Amino acid sequence: MEESASLGPDDRSGFVALRRFDALTEPTLWSSVLDSTNLSLVRPAVGPADGCRFGVVSTFPPTECGIATFAAALCAGFIAAGASVDVVRVGPRPAVEDASVVARLPAGGRSSARAAIAALNAADVAIVQHEYGIYAGADGSSIVDVVRTLTVPTIVVAHTVVTNPTAGQRSVLVRLCDAADAIVAMTRTARDRLVGIYGVPRDKVLVIPHGAATPPAAGPEPDRPRDGVGRPRLLTWGLLGPGKGIEWAIDALARLRDCSPAPEYVVAGATHPKVAARTGESYRHLLQQRAHDAGVASMVTFDATYRALPALNTLIRSADVVVLPYDSKDQVTSGVLVDAVAAGRPVVSTAFPHAVELLGGGAGIVVPQRDPVALAGALRSVLSEPGRADAMAAEARRVAPELSWTAVAGRYAALAGALLDERRAAAAAAQA
Repeated sequence: MEESASLGPDDRSGFVALRRFDALTEPTLWSSVLDSTNLSLVRPAVGPADGCRFGVVSTFPPTECGIATFAAALCAGFIAAGASVDVVRVGPRPAVEDASVVARLPAGGRSSARAAIAALNAADVAIVQHEYGIYAGADGSSIVDVVRTLTVPTIVVAHTVVTNPTAGQRSVLVRLCDAADAIVAMTRTARDRLVGIYGVPRDKVLVIPHGAATPPAAGPEPDRPRDGVGRPRLLTWGLLGPGKGIEWAIDALARLRDCSPAPEYVVAGATHPKVAARTGESYRHLLQQRAHDAGVASMVTFDATYRALPALNTLIRSADVVVLPYDSKDQVTSGVLVDAVAAGRPVVSTAFPHAVELLGGGAGIVVPQRDPVALAGALRSVLSEPGRADAMAAEARRVAPELSWTAVAGRYAALAGALLDERRAAAAAAQA
């Protein structure tokens, strides 16, 4: 999946943090997240997460996937707000383990997950990242038994909510939502699908947007570096693989050769590790051949360089337009989309649900999937119509602060506080 969601206060001093990580001094493999996500490195006196201990179930860096990046940024947000975090890693053990990882969820049943369950039950609140492809069992069904065993309030983050699930996919998500105390959807579309397709009670689902790795843009448009001849830069980035729709962007580029100057199109990112394991670099080679056949090879740059977040931020801000030509009509979250808007960049995207919602205020243009004519028309309007790009960038900058991980982590913490209050109230009522 594409990489495959928002926060607030209340004194949590009553909760004992057995282990606290200091955002200023604790070195971790994902410490760069703290420097790159607009997280304040000055701890607030009291915040919604202050003193709370979160147990987080997820893939985690150095694993290369959107869920791992999401979890690391969320954990960094909690720590900056004064919380402590215990991570239960999903997937193989890396050569060097992060200090925040306290247990691993192995490929097996509930009995083999005892250490992970114990670690989560020692927290105040558990947060489970759900994606079908990361857990053991058919459609990742093993996570259901784990969540059913938890005794602490549990929040499930639904990264993928498909409109036409298989019987197995529907069963897993329905049972997981039933076992959890609250579900986080990252868009209104995802919430509506959970309610309408999966039968989850609406009052159990909270919409919290996906956070942005890029610091929110502010102020006037920066001067962006050019290639020496003043060509506007179009940019698509992220792990490369079928479904990204890059082929349609290349076809659209062929219709923009008459622009003066003609744009350059930068496709940045390595091939997705799972794609590379199955088919090597065949998708990249197909795209290179397509650009050659369309007569735009000189206009397209494929850049597989790995970039840490600061360098990625610089690349994003160098773009005149971010292009998201994704094939999927189901995608309800996209970290790349959020990062582009947070960076204040105009976006031209296909009409997947997250783009329709986030760009509806004018930060971007949405076109149909697999339609290079419409894609070319939208790009031409942004590049050539006076004031169009500036207006889009201004709207993106207006929205950007809501997408900071500080804001996102705060809303998760507010939800956690509400669940803990409910538990305390229920316990008091039972003793009365």
